Amino acid sequence: MPENDWIQELLSSDKGALSDKQVKILEAATEIFAERGYAATSTNEIARRAGVAEGTIFRHYKTKKDLLLSIVTPTMIKFVAPHFAKSFAKDVFNEDYVSYTDFVRKLAFNRFDFAKKNQQILKIFLQEIAFHEELRTPFKAIFTEHILNKFKAVVEKFQQNGEIVSMPPESVMRLTVTNVIGLVLARFLFLPEADWDDEAELERTVDFIVKGLSK
Repeated sequence: MPENDWIQELLSSDKGALSDKQVKILEAATEIFAERGYAATSTNEIARRAGVAEGTIFRHYKTKKDLLLSIVTPTMIKFVAPHFAKSFAKDVFNEDYVSYTDFVRKLAFNRFDFAKKNQQILKIFLQEIAFHEELRTPFKAIFTEHILNKFKAVVEKFQQNGEIVSMPPESVMRLTVTNVIGLVLARFLFLPEADWDDEAELERTVDFIVKGLSK
């Protein structure tokens, strides 16, 4: 089974804590959840792909939802959340941007690159976040604590110099982020097999956002 960045990080951070069978279960569940979605996946299918008895799954995870959360929540908290809170904040929000265009370009390319490297786990997360409060709560806290004020300061800077429109900073942030997320969703979830020119599409997205917010 192919492993991507997230599973490598999970296994290295939990080294010694997971048995070989647990690793196979996690890998199989991740693949099938990403392919078919949580609701359409049975534990029997996971067991067959993992090469274990179905009862083995329930010895480690009480329910299928526990299995889902054991994949998404610890991984996102241990891997994605620190990356989001530390590396993302450092890479994107610690620069002194000359224009809002430069900021949006850095934001868009940074998040797109992250999504490209972690497609499988993000696909599961995006498919399931609307249905599981346990997946939403940590990210609300992370955004509020580490990103919100920095993002708002960038917006207010370019509003004050007259580059972008005067509207609530929260609205500017929402319009910026939703367009970037929309590209990520289309590229990696809805139309992954389309003939994409990633760099050109990112530049079009940046141009669309900035023109829409220009004063």
